[in-house]
Amino acid sequence: MIAFVSGTVAALAPDAAVVEVGGVGMAVQCTPNTLSTLRVGQPAKLHTSLVVREDSLTLYGFADDDERQTFELLQTASGVGPRLAQAMLAVHSPDALRTAVATGDEKALTAVPGIGKKGAQKLLLELKDRLGAPIGAPAVGAPVTHGWRDQLHAALIGLGYATREADEAVAAVAPQAEAAEGTPQVGRLLKAALQTLNRAR
Repeated sequence: MIAFVSGTVAALAPDAAVVEVGGVGMAVQCTPNTLSTLRVGQPAKLHTSLVVREDSLTLYGFADDDERQTFELLQTASGVGPRLAQAMLAVHSPDALRTAVATGDEKALTAVPGIGKKGAQKLLLELKDRLGAPIGAPAVGAPVTHGWRDQLHAALIGLGYATREADEAVAAVAPQAEAAEGTPQVGRLLKAALQTLNRAR
């Protein structure tokens, strides 16, 4: 198990970072929030979770251990794999997810792409005693403070859409984002972007 990687950030992509560790470039899948804290050429330490599949070894990286633990706990629920767990953390902070589960907030979970009403109800039941009590961080669905375009684009890429599709979806929801009062909520924009992509297919 690789618990963390520490080294210089060699490269950044919309959904991943490459961290140089002892002369080896480690590709680490990250949420938009984590990526926003990294800078090429600067030192970084990412808490990691290694997901082993028959055909791949994927390292997921997080800004802190709370996020990593939440990522792993989310996957104990049936039907939640690493991609969906990462999408949940792209939309909500660990504490926002704990608050959502503790208060039975179905809407917060359906704001995550790939989770419908029935899925949200099932997750609320399964995760109730696993995530723990909220610590008192931002409220569920709190607006994201940095670039919604980058966040949205990274989330779509992380869900398996091509760069061109992600570009088009971001452009399609831009008027909605600009019309919103205050900082646009990435969760809502993600939902709208997925609807435009589904119509285009």
